[in-house]
Amino acid sequence: MINEWPTPSTVKELRQFRGPSTYSCKYGSNYAGKIHPLSQLRKNDAAWDWTAECQQAFNAVKQALTEAPILAVADQNRPFHVVCDTFYYAIGCALMQHDHEGRDREVCYQSRQLKPAERNYPVHDKENLAMKFALTKFRVYLLGSRPFVVYTDHASLRTATQPPHISQRMARWLSFFAEYNFQVEYKPGRLNVVADALSR
Repeated sequence: MINEWPTPSTVKELRQFRGPSTYSCKYGSNYAGKIHPLSQLRKNDAAWDWTAECQQAFNAVKQALTEAPILAVADQNRPFHVVCDTFYYAIGCALMQHDHEGRDREVCYQSRQLKPAERNYPVHDKENLAMKFALTKFRVYLLGSRPFVVYTDHASLRTATQPPHISQRMARWLSFFAEYNFQVEYKPGRLNVVADALSR
């Protein structure tokens, strides 16, 4: 069905496509980043101008939804870990577990576009925003006494929650982070395959 969806020619047709695609976005990585050019067409003051970039985005979303990876069923007896990443106009994250053979398995994906003000955040605040977004979306799995790890490809995130690095914004987020039992670990982008995929 998704593969055969015709190219939208009006805002109404675009909305009809976005309905099922938004519902299915948790099964594929970086939905918010891929759909971004199409989101611009839905703004109230935007003229309808279906560009090559829009067609590329439309095709990318359809392909992502038809080739989404097989997600693992969450196993409450195994520890979770989270991978998150940020880029210019979106943030994304994945909830993951190791299976019985020690392989990384994705349980769920989430992503969203950054608000205009958020795009002006310093890089470490964007990374913290991505982490906060991940913990909010995966709260039902992560909240409790069991520890988990958040992997980032931004080394300074490990110290961004400690003085003297705390911004006023970060200070507001600390009480939220305190509800969770986690540690942040740095994994370079070349090794952090899922985070790298989230930003594509």
